[in-house]
Amino acid sequence: MKRVYLLAVLAIVIAAALGIAVAKHSGYVLISYGGFRYQSGLWAALAALVAIVALVWLLRYLVGLVLTSSGVVNPWSRRNRSRRVRIAIEQGQLDLAEGRWASAQRHLHRAAEAERQPLLYYLGAARAANEQGRAQDSDSLLERALERQPQAELAIALTHAQLQMDRGESDGALETLLAMQERHPQNNQVLRLLQRLYLERGDWSALIRLLPDLRKHKVLPVNELAALEQRAWGQNLNLAATRGEDSQSARQSLERAWQQLTSAQRQEPQLVLAYAEQLRQVGAQGEAEQVLRSALKRDYESHLARLYGLVRGDDPARQLQTAEAWLKDHPEDPSLLLTLGRLSLQNRLWGKARDYLESSLRMERNPETCAELARLLAGLGETERSNQLFQEGLGLLDERLLALPLPEGVRA
Repeated sequence: MKRVYLLAVLAIVIAAALGIAVAKHSGYVLISYGGFRYQSGLWAALAALVAIVALVWLLRYLVGLVLTSSGVVNPWSRRNRSRRVRIAIEQGQLDLAEGRWASAQRHLHRAAEAERQPLLYYLGAARAANEQGRAQDSDSLLERALERQPQAELAIALTHAQLQMDRGESDGALETLLAMQERHPQNNQVLRLLQRLYLERGDWSALIRLLPDLRKHKVLPVNELAALEQRAWGQNLNLAATRGEDSQSARQSLERAWQQLTSAQRQEPQLVLAYAEQLRQVGAQGEAEQVLRSALKRDYESHLARLYGLVRGDDPARQLQTAEAWLKDHPEDPSLLLTLGRLSLQNRLWGKARDYLESSLRMERNPETCAELARLLAGLGETERSNQLFQEGLGLLDERLLALPLPEGVRA
């Protein structure tokens, strides 16, 4: 408060001093230049000069206000432009999350062009364009993102590959990912997308070559990687059996694929199953029986036991005795009982075959068991029971058949 009083007293003193100076000495100012001539009292000239300075300052203030004000004075001002960009970002992100693709593309493209760090907005706009089926617009937006932020090449390429995969351009996506793998060989996302793409393409050989990198960089959980590895090698075995022009060359190709596995892999039940099944398909029945017998002796597996009944070994009687030995430790395995029934059929032991198949069917209503027992009963002359089992097996094979329209005379 004292400061205000002091300033007021000081202003009064200055005003009084000026008043005395004006009254005592009016002064004289003359300005002459060419044909121009101005003359005035000193104090009037000073007052005019102060007025001019004040006017210039006011004009500068008004110009600044117009350029930096809110939308009230200038709707196209810098501040209002920032507000519009913020609104575009918020609306674009909301549209993208809620699936309004056209609006999302429009808003995010506008935001990207206005921002200094536009990468995320270009990527979002590209995704929105891709969802609309506008692949060319999507690629153009990604190219623009690369121009603006070339240091984000990997992120842009990964997005491009994902969008290519989404629209079914697997060749283009593969080209993009292989280029990125060459430049960034340790990037987990590149490896993960390559693994997904190879799965979609059914390129099992390429996936097998990728497995060491997936393991080294821990791209997938251990259990998931193990399952993927088994699937890839199993499918590779299946394909190997189809590469030969005849059964002999197919068998050689299958053997080469089997030898590519490690000793530990050659003991995996799923891979043994795939290998034995392909041996059976190419006519190497005796070798398939030996492979299955060795695997089951090492570690019993129900799926292997089921396949053992489908192969024809060199000695059917010995094959039946081998399987009956497993029954002591696995008396309630319906797959093993089905195998024993089939092996009994191979040995023409009709009564034993019937007993094994009946026992298997009591434990599990399986369409294969129904069919085998129905065939046997038909041969034994029990037509009515055989037909019942055939019908039951057909229903078990695909229960959806029961829901299909049928003629009135066929309905149960």
